[in-house]
Parts: sequence; C-alpha cells; structure tokens
Amino acid sequence: MDKNTFTGLFLIMAIIAGSIYFLKPSDAELKKERLVQRQDSLRKAGLAKVNTAATAKFDTSKAAKSTVADSATLKSPFGAASVGSEKFITLENKDLLIKLSTRGGKVASVELKNFKTYSKKPLVLFDGAQNHFGLNFNTGDKNIKTDDYYFTSSVPELKVAENDSASVTLRLTYSPTQYIDYVYSLKGTGYKLGLIIKPTGLDGVINNSSSVNINWAASLHKQEKDMKQERQYSTVYYYNTEDHVDYLSVSKDDQKDISDKKMSWVAFKQHFFSNVLIAKNPISKSNLSVSTDVADSADVKQMKADLTIARGTDGSVPLEFYFGPNRYSTLKDQGNDLQKLVDLGWGPLKYINQFAVLPVFNFLKQFNWNYGLIILALTVVLKLVLSPLTYKSYLSMAKMRVLKPEMDEIKTKVGEDNPTLLQQEYLKLYKKAGVNPLGGCLPLVIQMPIVIAFFRFFPSLFELRGESFLWMHDLSTYDAVLTFPTIPFIGDHISLMCLLMTISTLIYTYFNNQISGATGQMKYIGYITPIIFLATLNSYPSGLNYYYFLANMLTFLQQYLIKFMVDDKKIHAQIQENKKKPDDPKKKKSGFGARMEEMMRQQQVQPKKK
Repeated sequence: MDKNTFTGLFLIMAIIAGSIYFLKPSDAELKKERLVQRQDSLRKAGLAKVNTAATAKFDTSKAAKSTVADSATLKSPFGAASVGSEKFITLENKDLLIKLSTRGGKVASVELKNFKTYSKKPLVLFDGAQNHFGLNFNTGDKNIKTDDYYFTSSVPELKVAENDSASVTLRLTYSPTQYIDYVYSLKGTGYKLGLIIKPTGLDGVINNSSSVNINWAASLHKQEKDMKQERQYSTVYYYNTEDHVDYLSVSKDDQKDISDKKMSWVAFKQHFFSNVLIAKNPISKSNLSVSTDVADSADVKQMKADLTIARGTDGSVPLEFYFGPNRYSTLKDQGNDLQKLVDLGWGPLKYINQFAVLPVFNFLKQFNWNYGLIILALTVVLKLVLSPLTYKSYLSMAKMRVLKPEMDEIKTKVGEDNPTLLQQEYLKLYKKAGVNPLGGCLPLVIQMPIVIAFFRFFPSLFELRGESFLWMHDLSTYDAVLTFPTIPFIGDHISLMCLLMTISTLIYTYFNNQISGATGQMKYIGYITPIIFLATLNSYPSGLNYYYFLANMLTFLQQYLIKFMVDDKKIHAQIQENKKKPDDPKKKKSGFGARMEEMMRQQQVQPKKK
C-alpha cells in the first residue's frame, strides 16, 4: 500500500471518528434525558374490564373546568358550543383503551393494553394538552377550529354493542338541524379506530364545502430505554397514491408542504409504535412538521399534520386511525401498505431484508424458540449460503500468500522508485500464475450489502423488543455492563455484547492477516475499524451486536475447516505449472487486466510527453 492510499484511508477514518464526536449530544442533553419520566397525566380509573367486546362509557373522574362565554360569543357561529365542561368517554377492546374528549370531540389518549414501556408502565402513546385533532374552516368572516368547541355525546352510560363492537357519536351543534357528527367505531379486537365526519345542513354555513381541512398534532411519549435511539427512528411518514412512502428528517426539525401528489395516509411514527391517519378519500394538500424539545425527557418528538381531504358524494369524510406496534406482519395485515413504515434500508438493502432475511426470520419464528436462538439459526443459514464465497476468498488469499516470495523478489529487483513498472511486473506474474489479485476482495464486497442490510434489519425488528437472552434483558437496546460519566466517542456505558463483538473482530483481523500474509501498513490498518465499531455500535441493540459476534465466530469455524481443504504446497505447484504454459494469444484478457494495463501504459506515456 502506497502513502497516498494509506493517507486516504486514515482521513476517512478520521472523518468518521470526528462525526461521531461532534454529533454526540452534550452533557446537558444527556442529563435531561436521564430525568425521571413524567407520570402519565391521564390514567384509567375504575374501568370495567372486558375480554373481547368493545365498550363505551363516560368517564367523569377527570373533567376540565367549565368555560364561560359572554353574550356576543354565544350569538356567534357555534357560539353555544364554545361553553361547557370537558368529559371523557372510554372506548375499549381487547387491544386498545381509547379516551375521547367532548372538548374538540377528539381522541384524548390511547393506551396499548398488551404492551408496557421499558420501565414496565402502561404504554400510553399520547395524552395531554399538546394533542389536537379537529376541523378548521371559515363561516362568514370567522375562523372555526372545532378542537376548541364542546361536543355532546350519544353515550349516556356504559354500553356494550352487538357483534363485539361499539360506536360513539360526538356532535358539534350549530342549530337543531345543522351540526357536525364525529362517529367513532371500535371492533372487539384490533388496533384500528374508525371515524366518519358527517357535516349536516352546513353547505351554506361553511364557505368551502367540497373538502375539509383537518389539523392533527401529537406529542409522543417516551416508551423505550434510550431516548436518543428512539428519537433516531421517530418522524412523520406519508404515503401517496402512487405507492411511494417518504418521511421527514429523523435527525433535525423538519417541515414540508405537499400539494403536487395526493396522499392516502400520514403517520406519526415512533421507533416501535405508530399513530396513522388513513383517509378513504385522497388527501390533496398537506403541511407536515416534526420538532424535538431536547429539554423534554418525557416526550420523544412533537408532530403535526394539516391536511385537506376531499368529501364523499354524501358529504362525509371516512377515516381510520391505526394505533399499534410497528410489527411488519401486523402492519401488513392492516392493508394500505402500512408495512412500509418499517425501515428495512434503502436501495438493494431493502429488497435483501424484505425478500430474503425477513422470510427466513419468520420461518424460524414458527418454532417458538427464544429469539437469541433464532438469531443464531439465522446466522448459521446465512453463513451456509455464503460459504462458497468464503471458500473462494480464502483460496484467493492463499494464492497471494504463496506468491508473496516471488513478489518480494520483483520488488527488490525493480525497486520502489518506479511504482508503475513495479505494478506492471506484478501483473505479468499474476497473469502467468493464473491469479486474480482481487479474488480475495470481491467475495467480501459481494457479502458487504448483506452485512449492512442486517445493520438496518435488527434495529427495526419489533419482535426483539423486551425479549431477553442470557444476560441481555432486552435485545432491542444496548446491554450496559458498566456505566460511568460520559466519555467522548463511547458515551456513558459499555455494552458487553458490543465489547465481545469488538474483541472477536480484532481476533478475526489477526488471523485474517495470517492467512493473507499482510505486512506493513496494511497489517495494522484492519485493527482500526473494530475500534470505530466499538464507538459506533455501543448504543445499538444488543441483538445486532450479538449477530455480528456470531458471524465472527462462525467465520472462525469456516476458516478452520477450509484450512484442511487448502494445501499451500499444491497451490504453489499449480501456480508453477501455470507459469510454464505458453501465453495463448487468442485468450481474451479480463476487463480488469485490460484496464490496468491501459492505465499503466498511459502513466508511462505522460512523463515522456512532458
């Protein structure tokens, strides 16, 4: 390796290390994130438990103070609805506990009954005053935001509907014959809440009656152990009618206006859970935004969506909410391509995960093994599939190792003053010996997309959430064996599985150098990458580091077995036989060899011209 190549590699590693250092959160941010999580502001109180039937009832345990309005306000459009007291109505099935508020007629809070937060508390997706949902329209010269008005309810008491489903109508009244109904419906099981918005008799009241403008906002609660990691995977997603999913930035505050394409759903996505608004009629315009309050240790991000949705032929606006886990199979069962909320990577990585890794994982999951054993089996399958490439790489490195004495002789004879001539002599030797100098690298390059695909697969895998294996209590987050004050590049902890993975990679590098016969700068440069991995992957899921550790250990085993199949003496004898064969002028040169010879010829011509 020449000095320029070494300098380039060194600069790349320096840039990576610098990025990790300068992008790390400050000590103040880390302290704020370690504050005790805020107590849930809205909790279930004295609710009747049911098994499968959906229920609906008033909850008067938490009612807001009554509002008072003057006579002018009462005479204004919807003036009578501007006063009242807030009450909560509970919709509950096997999977969800939803509270509706008569103030704004909106969903006030959602609890997923079958899941807990990392700290084993009830998992409430959102609640509180920062959450909004309502229509925004003009009547006359006044702007109306229904989120500020009081609705009346059709549920005076506990009701269990037939067919294991429940329905609640919340009404915003303009006059006895003019009103807006929010009709909510919940089935006995599942994560979907139906909503139909039905304006009645308001065509002459609402200025624009062909569509409705909906303002939706939520401040999403922290659910996982690591706030930094949860924020890294949380943002606003949207899906257009051309079957394309896109999202706002995950690393910074972002905002986007969309009017050139119609959309079918918008999602407030967290790492492992999502709130999705699905429109049966196209969303023609939208303004989406996401922001982060780094001083807030209880909420992950604040998300907003201002949407313009076409009304149906009967004037209604049919919608659906999905409140549930980002489990690929569960999302796929909902329809509307919600499974695209799961980030499986970009480009070819997405297809590797979707059509190769995920099917194998789902097949292994059917055996009901511990997820640590499933990851082990998945790694074994992958190594078996890639074993021909591993063998080819090992064999190529063995050939280069056997040729090294002859390469050293050429280097001594030619000297290092003329690198172009030296490379030409090397190419002649490779050609006579029948050796491809890149034969050991190409199989590794082919495997690299699969390695990177797993880097995106495991952090997005909902199934690992809360699953333990050995000392790892949760495979979806890091396993801290030591905690300490924040250290640059490392953080405030050491992940044991990440440490084991780093040690195994260093050992692998050592043995790989023995196989390839690497010397000089090349011999030591491979030891820098595992150290970078330690700093980078220390806060990543222990399941990911566990996979990389297993991959290293299985590679050791493969190379040990291949070693008995590859005899250096036989390789050397075959190379010598190849060198004795006369050159075949009809034999077509490889593309790589032809390009290398042409490049070197040009390098020799240029000094002569000068």
